[in-house]
Amino acid sequence: MCLTIPGRIASVEGETPETRSAIVDYSGIRKRVHLVYLPEARPGDYVLVHAGFATEVIPEAEALEALRTWASLHPPAPAAQSAEGT
Repeated sequence: MCLTIPGRIASVEGETPETRSAIVDYSGIRKRVHLVYLPEARPGDYVLVHAGFATEVIPEAEALEALRTWASLHPPAPAAQSAEGT
């Protein structure tokens, strides 16, 4: 079973379906993905990605809800205390 979180397309490059790729932003982490399966994908769209290929465009509301759920399951680690403060 695979788990994916939505990413937002920041930019698209390439002219043909075979050469189109996107930079997808995952809350500040950016990855290049292939768009061969999603010729309709545009900057600003939220997508799901598997093995380097965008496989589905999802509605923004659905993407934001998934990201909120993910954040609630994986809160940021607390800042480490300095040696002076312990």
